[in-house]
Amino acid sequence: MIRNCRGSAPPRFIGRALAALGALPAAALAAPAWNFQTPVTPIAREQFDLHLYIFWICVVIFIGVFGVLFYSLLKHRKSVGHQAAQFHENTTVEVVWTVIPFLILVFMAYPASKTILALKDTSAPDMTIKVTGYQWKWNYDYIEDGFGFYSTLATPFDQIENRAPKDENYLLEVDHPLVVPVDTKVRVLITAGDVIHSWWVPAFGVKQDAIPGFVRDTWFKADKVGTYRGQCAELCGKDHGFMPVVVEVKSKDDYAKWSAEQKKALAAAADDPHKLWDQGALVARGEKVFNANCAACHQASGTGNAAAKIPALVGDAVVLGPAKAQIDIVLNGRNGMPSWKHLPDTDIAAAITYTRNSWGNKAGEGLVQPAAVEAERK
Repeated sequence: MIRNCRGSAPPRFIGRALAALGALPAAALAAPAWNFQTPVTPIAREQFDLHLYIFWICVVIFIGVFGVLFYSLLKHRKSVGHQAAQFHENTTVEVVWTVIPFLILVFMAYPASKTILALKDTSAPDMTIKVTGYQWKWNYDYIEDGFGFYSTLATPFDQIENRAPKDENYLLEVDHPLVVPVDTKVRVLITAGDVIHSWWVPAFGVKQDAIPGFVRDTWFKADKVGTYRGQCAELCGKDHGFMPVVVEVKSKDDYAKWSAEQKKALAAAADDPHKLWDQGALVARGEKVFNANCAACHQASGTGNAAAKIPALVGDAVVLGPAKAQIDIVLNGRNGMPSWKHLPDTDIAAAITYTRNSWGNKAGEGLVQPAAVEAERK
């Protein structure tokens, strides 16, 4: 009985262990939650296949090296009377242990090089989008279509500060996602306006650093409609973790409708900055601009967020003081507040006028015309 345990149990155990090890890649495909995200572009699929290919090469190397090691320890141990061989400089062994690693590297390098070259081939795109990273948001410019927008985190502060349950897309949701058509080769020009960022969408197999003063490019061609999420993958400051990337892939018909809506909105926003507005009209427009851009931090009630060190606008000295100071802050940002100079002059004037005449505020300069904002830009 003792002899049977010693003779048969270890082989059965080793066999089961090897079977479990061999099942890991299959389990990875069945449960991608702990492996790569499900690829939806040709490049991402190549990367996934390359990952599995290299994995199996490593498995073979592992089994070969440790198999020889354990065999040598077992069969050539001193307790069974084995005598160590005495030799020096075996040319055959030296050739073998040089040639085999070289061949392994060749078999690994060839498919890896093919994938890298394909990833860098940005020629003949169907459309081009410029991506600019800022602390802590992304700007998307549709170069051929002439419009663009900023994309910022949309997760409510109540979730971030653990005052509300976190939803499925916690810290991975934005107000304006990048929208592209399906089955379209999209060339992405990537740069940054302040520090180094990194634009990363795992399902696309795309990760490119955004470096100030440099324009780098990559591409993707999504073949499945859906919403795909990523993040800034380069530590870029205190709010690095609040800089998600969201790409919405639409059908070509739906994308055409969306693009037409963006162009229409751009034309509507092109107001004459020298138009004189009455206060009521600016306040009405300013409420919409404020709720769309500012309420996430300052709250719709203007009460701010003390825990996040976001000041209240109700009774604020800047809001009630000279309009020039408030315009400067909105245009250039201050103390963690980002710059909003990408908004049209009329929208900025409307939002400022709204804050100076809401929640009981009664500023001396209650009406701010777009021309005043235009003057501060110069």
